[in-house]
Formats: sequence, structure tokens, C-alpha cells
Amino acid sequence: MNVQNLRGKLLISLLLGIAVFAGLSFYADFREVLRSLSEFNWALLPLILGLTFVNYLLRFVKWEYYLRLIGVEGFSKRDSFLTFFSGLGMVITPGKVGEWLKCYLVRELHGTPLARTAPIPIAERLTDSVALLIIAGAGVFVFGDLWQVFVAVALGAVLIVAVARHRPTAMALLRLGERLPVVRRFVPQLQEFYESSYILLSPRAVIAMVALSTFSWFFEVLAFYFTLVGLGLEGSGSLMLHAAFILPIATLASAILLTPGGLGVAEGGITGLSQALLDLSKSSAAVGTLIIRFGTLWFGVIVGLIAFSILSRRLTLTAAPEPTPTLTPAESLPEAPP
Repeated sequence: MNVQNLRGKLLISLLLGIAVFAGLSFYADFREVLRSLSEFNWALLPLILGLTFVNYLLRFVKWEYYLRLIGVEGFSKRDSFLTFFSGLGMVITPGKVGEWLKCYLVRELHGTPLARTAPIPIAERLTDSVALLIIAGAGVFVFGDLWQVFVAVALGAVLIVAVARHRPTAMALLRLGERLPVVRRFVPQLQEFYESSYILLSPRAVIAMVALSTFSWFFEVLAFYFTLVGLGLEGSGSLMLHAAFILPIATLASAILLTPGGLGVAEGGITGLSQALLDLSKSSAAVGTLIIRFGTLWFGVIVGLIAFSILSRRLTLTAAPEPTPTLTPAESLPEAPP
């Protein structure tokens, strides 16, 4: 993985983030945005960031579970923690491809082949999407909006799991690859990638991690709820239901369109739905969007870049020794949960 290339993409995404901020300010009138910012209850910001950080910690638990599931052992909790959070620093790269930085770091720190860990970000995104779908589900039926997103994600999740778990189809494709001049060189890596995917997407693992993801992402919904309270809305069960619909639906829409970190799509979705469903003014909806996106996106990016800088210095200092992996050989990966 070319880290310099990642930094270039990160800079482009940061510029895109500035453009999104400018666009929202222009849409809502910059003076009105400043007024709404001044009226926001900033005493709630630590709570909003704290709730978001709980989500990150629970997602780290999922990352650890996936590493153990595919047989990665002897990888210290400290290194695993810094590796996971380094991935958060790269979520604003196009299509979140920078999250595969985690797999690269595991290889550099532990020696685990990229082909074995590469399916983990896919399993993470899949279970996160289903979890967001579950959280937003009640709102989809109550408000009747954006049900197309609900259906698209549900069908996509079923299709991915079905393909990954149908071994005859996968084996047939691998045998076909062995006969192709260019592809045959990568068949061993593709086979290891598939075996990890087969384990990670077992029914038991998917159900367990969807449950954990639903619990963890609800903390971000709570963060959005308190953001709305900070804007002056009265806290209530109805407001919670709206928050549990608006944030997940906007997040899912941005994930489907694969914009860097959901930039533009998520902000537009949160702002538009907040106006339509909560009757917020343009400026209040824009400020609520900016605050929750800082808490759920840019806060994680900042923490992730700090973690990445720590690991980068360590890798520079210990570049000479060859890592000694402790993991199950590819030909004897752990048995997939039923």
C-alpha cells in the first residue's frame, strides 16, 4: 500500500470537506448559520463526542472478534487498537478504500498476509449497513420515506452473504482463474481471501456482529438526538424516532454512493430530512448537520490520524526486523461457525 498516495487522497477529501462546509453555509446563509451556532447548547458537545467514541470502542471489539475468527493470534491489544483507529483516519478516502490500511498495518506489525485480513473491512461494512437498516426500520414504516434505500441494502446484504457462502460457485471461479494467464498468479491469494470471507460471513458471525453493530451505532443516534436537543428541540420519544431514522438513512445513502466519507451525500441527507421531518430552519438544520458530522466523521478522522502517526513512527524505527507472525496457516484456517 502506497502511504504517500493515501495522504494525497486524504488531502483531496479534506478539501472536499471544506467545500461541503462552504456549500452548506451558502445554502443556509452564512450569517444565519453563525447565529444558529451561537445559539447551540455547546455544553452538550462533550456528551455528543463521548457517545460517538463509545461507538468506535464497540466497533474495535468487532475488529478484534474478526481477527480471532480468522486465526490471527499474538497480535497485541495495543497494536490492534492503534491499527483499528488508524483505519478511522482514512474513512474519508474515496469508497473508504483507505480502511484497508488496517490490513496493511496488520501485515507490517504481525506478518499476516493481506489476503487473509482484506475481507474484514467488507464484513464490517456489511454488518454496519444491516445494523443501520435495523435502526432506521421503524422510521421507514412510520414516515414512509426512502424505502428504496431500505430494500437496496437488504437485498445487497443477502446477495453478498449468499455468494460468499456458496462454496461450489467460489471453487468453480477459482478453477477458472487457474486457466487464465494473468489471474492464475493470484489464485492462492484469492483462495485465502475467499476462505476468510467464508468464515467471516458465516450465519453465526453475521448475526452476532449485526447485533453488536446495532448496539454500537445506536450511540451515534443518541449523539444526533442530543445534537437536536442542543438546537432547542424538546427531547421526546418522537424526537428519538426521528433521529433514529434521519442519521441511519443519510449514512446508508452515502455508503451506497461511495463518496469519500459520505461527504456531500450524508450532509445533504441529514439537512434535507431534518428540515422536512422536524420543520427546522435551513440554518438550524445546517448547524445540526455540521455538528453531528464533526462528531461522527471528523472526530474519528482526527483520532485516527493521531493513531496512524504513532504507528508510522514505530514502523520507521523497527523497519529492519522481519515480523514473526503467529497465525493459523492458510490451508488450515479455523472452522467456520455454523
